[in-house]
Amino acid sequence: MMFAPDLLKGRVALITGGAGGIGFEISKTYARLGAQVVLASRSQERLDGAVAEMAAEGLTAIAFKTDVRNYDEVEATIERTVEQLGSLDILVNNAAGNFSCPTAELSPNGWRTVVDIDLNGTFYGCRAGYKHLKNSAHGGCIISIVTMLGLSGWPAAAHAAAAKAGIISLSRTLAVEWGGDNIRVNTISPGPIADTLGVQRLYQETGREELERKKTALGRFGRKSEIANAAVYLASDLATYVTGENMVVDGGRWLKYVSA
Repeated sequence: MMFAPDLLKGRVALITGGAGGIGFEISKTYARLGAQVVLASRSQERLDGAVAEMAAEGLTAIAFKTDVRNYDEVEATIERTVEQLGSLDILVNNAAGNFSCPTAELSPNGWRTVVDIDLNGTFYGCRAGYKHLKNSAHGGCIISIVTMLGLSGWPAAAHAAAAKAGIISLSRTLAVEWGGDNIRVNTISPGPIADTLGVQRLYQETGREELERKKTALGRFGRKSEIANAAVYLASDLATYVTGENMVVDGGRWLKYVSA
């Protein structure tokens, strides 16, 4: 860990999808750097496991079962966070859904489900968190996890691509609208990250793992810690003049062309 150990001390961070994958890595990293961390997930079992794993490392976290598709649940989780910890300083919109499907075969329900989780869930978090984020003593910070495939297009994942592009547009809109409230709004675009459900389902189970490695300029999958480090930077005082930015952390995938 190369960051100062108290870099996020005094901050309260809520991470949706915070009990697994990239979200859990961000949660642990924030806690190690002094933040008070709240995990939100649809799965109580995953939340319990995540809190236990953090406790074994000497880290403390609060967990609330939350379906980001339900605005009332999102709002209740944010209100409980502020009631118990006194503020909301950092909101990480990480909860996401996706599955591989040609668009011509994609059902309206499949489309709706992914857009509900990714795009609507992000809006719900931002909307419910706004009044608290603008009162943050550190300045409010919103970080949403997206992908450059939302801008380039994502064959066989049109639902996720459209939702992620929407999140980037929403984030840049809010960066302007809420800049006067001292709230910074940014996105992070990871590339393929090892040991995540997304890479497993979309690339490993479909036989595309080697091709996806070749698509990155660095020739490898990323590490969850590399995304967490970007999320630390954006949440900290190191990035107080950064807003409306889409930080690409994809090993140069968006730059490189490889024929299938």
